[in-house]
Amino acid sequence: MTQHDITVIGGGLVGSALALGLADAGLRVLVLDGEDLSRRASRANFGLVWVSGKGLGSPDYARWSLEAARLWPEFARDLEARSGLSLSLEQPGGYSFALSPRELDGIVADMARITEETGGAAAPWRAVSRAELEREIPGIGPDVVGAVHGAADGHLNALRLFHALHRAGAALGVTYRAHHVVSRIEPLGSGFRLTGAWGEMTTPRLVLAAGTATEALAPMVGLATPLRHSRGQILVTERVSGRLPFLSAIVRQTDEGSVLIGDSDENDTDTIPGDPEIAALLAARAIRVYPPLARLNVVRSWTGFRVKPLDGIPIYGRSATHPGAHVVLCHSGVTLAALHARRIAPQIAEGAAQIGPAAFSSARFHVPA
Repeated sequence: MTQHDITVIGGGLVGSALALGLADAGLRVLVLDGEDLSRRASRANFGLVWVSGKGLGSPDYARWSLEAARLWPEFARDLEARSGLSLSLEQPGGYSFALSPRELDGIVADMARITEETGGAAAPWRAVSRAELEREIPGIGPDVVGAVHGAADGHLNALRLFHALHRAGAALGVTYRAHHVVSRIEPLGSGFRLTGAWGEMTTPRLVLAAGTATEALAPMVGLATPLRHSRGQILVTERVSGRLPFLSAIVRQTDEGSVLIGDSDENDTDTIPGDPEIAALLAARAIRVYPPLARLNVVRSWTGFRVKPLDGIPIYGRSATHPGAHVVLCHSGVTLAALHARRIAPQIAEGAAQIGPAAFSSARFHVPA
């Protein structure tokens, strides 16, 4: 474990994408990962490559998300060739449905504001009337008054992406160590000492990509990563042979046939077990959007904790007090994976003072409350 140039703390989608990019840049990479039951957003997410609605009040985030979506097709082909796994990437565009005129007005207003704030450089979108929806999605629920369709939105098999990143990294020599939760980081004269229940080690450089655990580790190297607590719940139906005629942020069908239903945002719990009442609300809304879903059986559900910075914007940075330490933290681990491997990792490898867009700097949190 001492024969490496940099250690990535966290082996989820963010950490594994960075590890692959760092190895591509010629570095010897070590990844220290957590336990099987760690709170992993990478194993409890919806699998969206989503742009619509991203970056309200932050045009840099809107442009960054669109750049990621455009980079995905080539990145997916390369990763599939390296790993031998199909990611089942599809980018047909996605719908944001409204069940009331007020809700529709709010969605349209948000999208228009993002377009204005980016100077027209946001992802293409269009408002869709009730009559248009009836032509585009036969069987759409009678309660749906309209929608917004984002042309850049898509989805993929997130678990297979997780596997492919690890497999491709291993082929480049990335060393992966599970059951290595880091509890303490101590800056040294040159490098850092990492400590956990497994023991301790030193590393010349490090990247914090440990999801929700990053908030406690970051101050140890002079960084700030305040997070907003957000638990999400997802329902999974039985597999069906037919194809869902649309993609949305609350309902999507996997390449294996199951339908995923989600979109809860719970900030008042730290528990893993799901809430049946919330599950019922999710199912009811999905059925209102597309009534044929009522015929499907729910076979399982899961919960996950979002890695959501306090202001909703990704956090990228290099420590000013300990320049060998970097942080990469975001909610959109799937959407931004291509950029993390192809843009952020090379910047970290070369020791750039600015990582990613300046608006994402962790320095933005170093201000008086």
